[in-house]
Amino acid sequence: MRRQILLTALVAFPFLFARMPAFAQLSAPNDSGISIGHIHLYSKDPDAQKKIWVEALGAQVTKTGTLELLRLPGVFIIINKAEPTAGSVGSTADHFGLSVKDFADIKARLAAANVQVQGPFVGMPDGLRLELLEDKNQTLPVVMHHIHLTTLNGEMLRQWYVKTFGAGIGSRRNLPSAMFNGNEVDFLPAQMPPAPTKGRAIDHIGFEVKNLEAFVKKLQADGGTIDAPYRDLPNIGLKIAFILDPIGTRIELTEGLAGK
Repeated sequence: MRRQILLTALVAFPFLFARMPAFAQLSAPNDSGISIGHIHLYSKDPDAQKKIWVEALGAQVTKTGTLELLRLPGVFIIINKAEPTAGSVGSTADHFGLSVKDFADIKARLAAANVQVQGPFVGMPDGLRLELLEDKNQTLPVVMHHIHLTTLNGEMLRQWYVKTFGAGIGSRRNLPSAMFNGNEVDFLPAQMPPAPTKGRAIDHIGFEVKNLEAFVKKLQADGGTIDAPYRDLPNIGLKIAFILDPIGTRIELTEGLAGK
């Protein structure tokens, strides 16, 4: 009887499972085979940054080959030891956001780690800005929610993400969004052109792509900006490439993160 109920639920409500990343997985890829993959940070003290992610935000430490990853439902966080040229605010990648089940609990955990929270925003080390949104109905304590990019033309940039990555068209707070099966890229209006991300606290954002080599060839043929060519890196168990969006956001494309 239990097995029959489960099978009925899987058939009747597949969209629920597609939008709820298991702890060990990224969100389900969209129809183009793409999902949000990771956020890559620069930190002068990676151990201090990692301690906050693990103890206050519940990230789990894992590895793919020689590469250490901090795993949260729907995203991986990767931290490199490097002095950021500046924080995330002022770059195209202003911040990224997590959805939390209990904001007061997470805030207390961050306070215990001497991390300041003002309203929904967290002042992480190295000038990294993080946003927390509370959802009492979610089942997991912390899950990936959004990447927030700043731009002079949100609609133009959204259309680039829709065309390039097959994202859905959405909105949040009456501002444009590109939707990726349970999480999203949102676009904030900027008063002046934001700086490129390379070298900043958020050095780049990442998307997991099926058939990456073919994807990069097509993108290049369509005139996309390739920042570093397609490579297969057996030492970390990933295939990667780097591209730039139209406003200078550095984007790493990976194949192999899913299921890590």
